[in-house]
Amino acid sequence: MGTANDSSKDISVRLAEKNPKVVFVLGGPGSGKGTQCEKIVQHFGYTHLSAGDLLRAEKNSGSENGIMIQNMMNEGKIVPSEVTIKLLQKAMLESGNDKFLIDGFPRNEENRAAFEAVTKIEPEFVLYFNCSEKEMERRILNRNQGREDDNIETIRKRFKVFLESSLPVIEYYKGKGKVREIDAAKPVEEVFEEVKDIFTPEVRKVVGGRGWGRGCCAIL
Repeated sequence: MGTANDSSKDISVRLAEKNPKVVFVLGGPGSGKGTQCEKIVQHFGYTHLSAGDLLRAEKNSGSENGIMIQNMMNEGKIVPSEVTIKLLQKAMLESGNDKFLIDGFPRNEENRAAFEAVTKIEPEFVLYFNCSEKEMERRILNRNQGREDDNIETIRKRFKVFLESSLPVIEYYKGKGKVREIDAAKPVEEVFEEVKDIFTPEVRKVVGGRGWGRGCCAIL
């Protein structure tokens, strides 16, 4: 009867009706994007959706999907785009918000093409936290609550995967004028000053950039 296809189509239609504003957030492991996403949520009212967190939650739920995700992760395989996209769509619909930071997705060109094809949504822009491999290594190794895979070898492997998989996505959106690149090697507060400028474009356009006082109002 094709009920699965019908339901996925239904969720895509319902989501498109919300006309959501989506920002993809990309950066290598240790680039600080998670910290900055928290600040964007607090200051600009976005809902932060981490593709990795959604997959882990589904994996731990014990559902049929979760078991499949667990098996694929155990084998070091990338979960099919459709699975991740469906989890993102569900979370977006359930949030009640219409502004989203999608963190750590799309991981590759196939993810990107599938997201746009399934959801019919193009991101407003891509927020790219650019940070050197050396700095990311230093940060990850210094993290107090270090993850199990926080050792030099696996950090470098994750960084290599990011370069090979995600940079083509960044290049694609650069070609469309949709990449906002941040120097993520700076201290957290300095990085967030740059982020704030990106999320308040009306102020930049009207008053001519950072030289003006931050007390002015945005003119729509």
